Amino acid sequence: MKYLARTDTGEPLLGDDDGFVPLGSVHPELDSIREALSPATHGKLRDVATATAKPVPAEHISFGLPLASFGKLWGIGLNYEEHAGDLDEERPEEPASFMKPNSVLTGAGGPIRLPPREQSDRVTAEAELAVVIGRTCNGVSEAEADDVIAGFLPVIDMTAEDVLQRNPRFLTRAKSYDTFLVVGDVISVPEEGFDLTELTVTTEVNGEVAAKNVVDNMLFPPQKIVSFHSKVMSLSPGDLFSTGTPGAEPIEPGDEVRATVESIGSVNSLVKR
Repeated sequence: MKYLARTDTGEPLLGDDDGFVPLGSVHPELDSIREALSPATHGKLRDVATATAKPVPAEHISFGLPLASFGKLWGIGLNYEEHAGDLDEERPEEPASFMKPNSVLTGAGGPIRLPPREQSDRVTAEAELAVVIGRTCNGVSEAEADDVIAGFLPVIDMTAEDVLQRNPRFLTRAKSYDTFLVVGDVISVPEEGFDLTELTVTTEVNGEVAAKNVVDNMLFPPQKIVSFHSKVMSLSPGDLFSTGTPGAEPIEPGDEVRATVESIGSVNSLVKR
């Protein structure tokens, strides 16, 4: 596994399990993480061992968002049958997708800021596996989807559930409050043949597991999601798909939320109002 990240001052990094080095010390031709997404889709990121710099352990680095700016932010609802049942929703026949504005983005630690109670008094947090697109594409097949995926990261998605319950047409508003998407520090770039299907996605609040499930139980796996939406619109490097949650949990000020995707990473955030 290789990792793409940025420091909190914006320096692009390439890492592995031994630590991180400046991206330019391995790929002098690349100036940013966005530029590194395309070679990541082809398995052409060089080994950290070839760097002209010594690796620094992750615990000694202050990370920022992995991209200076993300592209389109897609979310997928009801992508685990059990979660659909929890919400008294029928299993969708097609991906139940929606978009979120870039203003929802915040980094690890957050904080997640709840809206005023007069706007929403029930916000839920949801752990999800996110997919980062690495190449411009349109109309890709499911078999081709891995060739346009740069990597994966954990995210925490939020929903103002009481807003949504008033009217399903309020979905965009319910999903779009500032800080309603917490993004992990690091984009994980697996080696060719890496199998996502048995990985566990877990939502935790205050150290207690609220929901967990495996990727194989998704109604629409990541490759299907990417293929489906590439036939709706062109996808670009830095576009992100949150692939759905195994379950949501109500959150209140003072809570700590964690999303963990086995072998990919985890991200946590404090909750404030």
